[in-house]
This record gives sequence, C-alpha cells and structure tokens, in this order.
Amino acid sequence: MLIHIVINGEKRKIHCGPDDMLMEVLRDAGYKSVKCGCDTTNCGLCTVWLDDKPVLSCSVPAMRCNNRNVTTLEGVQEEAALIGSLLVDEGADQCGFCSPGLIMNIIAMKRELKDPTEEEILHYLAGNLCRCTGYMSQLRAVKKYMGVEE
Repeated sequence: MLIHIVINGEKRKIHCGPDDMLMEVLRDAGYKSVKCGCDTTNCGLCTVWLDDKPVLSCSVPAMRCNNRNVTTLEGVQEEAALIGSLLVDEGADQCGFCSPGLIMNIIAMKRELKDPTEEEILHYLAGNLCRCTGYMSQLRAVKKYMGVEE
C-alpha cells in the first residue's frame, strides 16, 4: 500500500504492508532516532508525534498515517539539543538509548502543560523507561527545561 505522509515537514510517499507499524516504516525510511525497546508499548523509546500528539509508533499501523503529519526527533533538533544538554548537565545521559523518546515527550509536555507540578511531570513521563540513569537526574533536567526548578 502506498501512503502519503508528511514527516518532519517533508511530503513523502512510502510503501508499507497492511501489518507494518509506523516505527518500522520510519526506521526503514532513515529516521533512526525512532527506536524499538519492547514491542509492547511499555518503554516509550518509539515515541513520535502524530499530528502533534505523542504516540508510541510501535503500536500505530503505518497505513493509519496516510495524509497525516509525523514528527520524529530529527524534526525538532534545536529543542532536542537544549534538552540533551540539560540531561548531560544533570548526569542523566548515560547510554542515551532512551533519550529520543524521552525528549519527544518532554517537548510535547512543555507545549501542553504550563507550570506543571512535579506530580504532573512524573505522570506525563511515566511511560518512558530508562535502564541506566535512575529518574532523579532526568527529573532535575526536565524541571530546568520546563522552568519549574526548585
């Protein structure tokens, strides 16, 4: 099946099978920031935006993205670099495998929530798993990015 999709502002025509998930299609198209960590929608590594809302691309059939907009980490490099530097400053970078999905959710959260509480931040990011850092350093970096540091 041929789908028409806008990825990071670029109109694309992509062939996909009826069972292909968005994550696979994006990786095959060269968007390597989209990663697979679990295939069960439990880790958040595959987070992208579909029409500006975060989704787990491992659970979205690619054909449902026909005539829609998808944003990957490659499409938000300036904001991602800022968050990345804050994560490094707080010692939350470690292996970095989870960073793309986490960063996509952090940016989406900043666009959605104004002056969030710590509880709201933790709730928003609950689906992002990290096997290396522990979450306190990530939380400090997120608070700085959101402008709600203590």
